[in-house]
Amino acid sequence: MARPVKHDGGLYKRDESKVWWMGYRDKDGIRRRESTLTEDWGEAQKCLRERLQARDNNILPALRRGQDLAFGEWADFYLENFSKSPFRAQKTHGVNQRALKHLRTVFENTKLAKLTADDIEMYLRWRLKQRVVIKTRSGSVEKGLLKATTVHQELRVLRRMLNVAMRKCSRSTRK
Repeated sequence: MARPVKHDGGLYKRDESKVWWMGYRDKDGIRRRESTLTEDWGEAQKCLRERLQARDNNILPALRRGQDLAFGEWADFYLENFSKSPFRAQKTHGVNQRALKHLRTVFENTKLAKLTADDIEMYLRWRLKQRVVIKTRSGSVEKGLLKATTVHQELRVLRRMLNVAMRKCSRSTRK
């Protein structure tokens, strides 16, 4: 029989690194070691507590997978698998494509786990300051400012996309 574990997890520094590393056991008792990506001990402690909480809530695999998944990759997957019929109407798919075209300009290489409410708020403010661009044969013509309803439609698409991502990740961890 295995010896009982005294501690849930811990922080340590490696000789060749300035950042703190964390060691903990996952739900199956397998020892995991990963970087906290910070040199601050308080931030490292916070990161370790989040990992242990995710483990206890049984969402650790989804959290780890979400850290590696970029917004652009998930957008492609979402458009292909959740935006077309039979899930959505053809017009809805067109709306999703237009909204994601604008969202990608800002969030393309952002990891899903790093996307914050502040980032989305800044995107909202940035988009509301832009002008409508109409393409004609002779070139592009700028009109008035974008309407708030247009920008909020993009945010609805973003919210739906992130909700599907959360549901998809939480289902795959239960299996």
